[in-house]
Amino acid sequence: MNPLGTGDPLRLGPYRLVGVLGSGGMGKVYLGRDTAGKPAALKVLRPELAHEAAMARRFVREAQAASAVRSGGVARVLGAQTEGGRPWIATEFLAGPTLDESVERHGPLPEAAVRALGAALGRTLHDIHAAGLVHRDLKPSNIVLTSAGPRVIDFGIARPEHGLTLTTTGQVPVTPGYGPPEQVLGQRVGPGADVFALGAVLSFAATGERAFTGEHVAAVQYEVVHGQPRLGALPPGLLPLVGACLDKEPGRRPTPDRLGRALAPPRGAERGWREGALAEDIAERERTARRLTALPADGPAGSGGYLGGKPSRRRLLTALASGGALLAAGGAGAWYWLGSVDGEGEGPHQWDAEPLSGYESGKPPDPLWGPFAVAAESGPDPLPVGDVVIVAGKGGGLHAYDVRNGRRRWKVADSVAAGSAGLLVSVEERPSVLGVGESGEVVGLAAADGRQRWSADADAAVLLTADATAVYFVTGSGRLCAVSLTSRKALWTVRLPVGSTNERPARAAAGRGRLVVHGADGKVAGVDTASGRTVWGPRKQSEDGTALVPAIGGSTVYLGGERLTALALSDGSVKWAEPAGGDGGWGAPALQGKVLYASNETDLEARGTAEGAAKWTVTLNTTALPPEPPTLQRHTAWLPLYEDGADGIAAVDTRNGAQAWTFVQGAAGPWQTASAGNRVFLLQGGTVAAMPVF
Repeated sequence: MNPLGTGDPLRLGPYRLVGVLGSGGMGKVYLGRDTAGKPAALKVLRPELAHEAAMARRFVREAQAASAVRSGGVARVLGAQTEGGRPWIATEFLAGPTLDESVERHGPLPEAAVRALGAALGRTLHDIHAAGLVHRDLKPSNIVLTSAGPRVIDFGIARPEHGLTLTTTGQVPVTPGYGPPEQVLGQRVGPGADVFALGAVLSFAATGERAFTGEHVAAVQYEVVHGQPRLGALPPGLLPLVGACLDKEPGRRPTPDRLGRALAPPRGAERGWREGALAEDIAERERTARRLTALPADGPAGSGGYLGGKPSRRRLLTALASGGALLAAGGAGAWYWLGSVDGEGEGPHQWDAEPLSGYESGKPPDPLWGPFAVAAESGPDPLPVGDVVIVAGKGGGLHAYDVRNGRRRWKVADSVAAGSAGLLVSVEERPSVLGVGESGEVVGLAAADGRQRWSADADAAVLLTADATAVYFVTGSGRLCAVSLTSRKALWTVRLPVGSTNERPARAAAGRGRLVVHGADGKVAGVDTASGRTVWGPRKQSEDGTALVPAIGGSTVYLGGERLTALALSDGSVKWAEPAGGDGGWGAPALQGKVLYASNETDLEARGTAEGAAKWTVTLNTTALPPEPPTLQRHTAWLPLYEDGADGIAAVDTRNGAQAWTFVQGAAGPWQTASAGNRVFLLQGGTVAAMPVF
């Protein structure tokens, strides 16, 4: 969720806009509310596309298709303007996870809940078909689980019955594994196409696995057309029903009505999303939505039920982004409100640096401040949190320095270990600096002044990562543990599925209900963050002794090692893999938007996230690049160079793959880096500096 920026409208029709939910190739989606304070999601066609006849027609068709369906199972269209001015569509704002997010976070649904889900979706498809439409893109990410039941969203490619699949020459708008054979082949599609997709959806909901898989998109599509679905994990009672939906011949698939009757959900089957962890997830999102709706547009301080007066809009947007996800169901699909969209941050801050307008190739700019010899010679990487950057102090403890000028803001004594245990920042409205205390307890410090906010009894040895719910760490006895950031209690403690020692700790990342752990034994595994259960792996990814930081983007995790690999977060299935250019393997990747950056021997490579396609390669003057991910900020990627005793760090222009400069700090030892707010923080041999970017 981002604040409104330059060029964003303040109003669209009766809706006052309060933030940007997301953006895509076709348009932007805004959060708005009407005069009664009811929230809505408004999709706006990009100005440069509004005059393109084909795009304008598609936008109009989208609004007409979504408005034509009269069903409680779809997101309602509240209004639209498709002629004159800036075209927009307003839809109701749904609070709830999508089906794929729910399965990834809470696990597959029980059989009774799958039957209830299928029956409800069958009724909705019947209503869509009764309006003379075929949805053509039914999939888990287009199904929202709300307290009132599942809702179908995204009519972006819905067409009248028997409309051709192809939109432009060679372009097939079909989601791999969910679109039926006739859609994959570019043939005419009818209501049976949605039934095929429903079968694939129910298989995923019941097992957490896709019915059709492959190492790349073409392999999945081949399986859809020629192969057989993988239904072995389905409950026996669902097998014949789902199998009938996935028949290759459209005419042999059941109608939605017939399928709904055959599913025959038992009484109370909807408890699958009205009780337990999933219900709590939905309820939290609803509370966040109500909080948003209660925000007064104007009024005296203290109104709206907020302690300390009315919060600023930026503070509210940040708080809501941290506290939970809200989903807007618009014609372009689902837009998540989780504090960032498409890899972008929440927006500029007053402490951000002014980026360079350009640079002279080969000539590094002067540091913004430093180098200052103020840090310990060994310790965790620098940790930017808001307007401070935190390092292990030269005299012990933790020291925080102002990101703008390098002046020390606060320090704390040795109550927090600043060595191999590591430091993290929590994802909260008021972020905490997370560390390990002298007795192994996990502690949270206020970023503003370093004061201890809380502590949780634990036997923590190495902090791995944190998400909005918990902090994850390896214990002194080598087990994997999660501690709640709300209750400060242990959520679970399990056997660590990969190797880890204090000297060579495992590395991890968390997202969408999965903790991905890469061990010092070269193995990687996916762990369910709700239960601690190992969902997939461990599998060999890199050489022994090499633990690489995973990079998570959406529903995919990207891994370095013997191959640069993209895996589905939910089940660990391979989306694509690219071999390394030598024995050294790929370094850990860094993700920015839809591009991955990773070292490969002496090269830095940029590759697309969709299929791993190469964008550019630059060879750097070094024997071998380190396995750590490059540090990214704006249009720069930073990588340490260790060659003939001249320990410099290279800055690469990510727009074209050209090396911009090499910076030498004058210290000795390994480089440790971090970035935030248009700065890159460099730590080497106890010396800290902040560098500009472009």
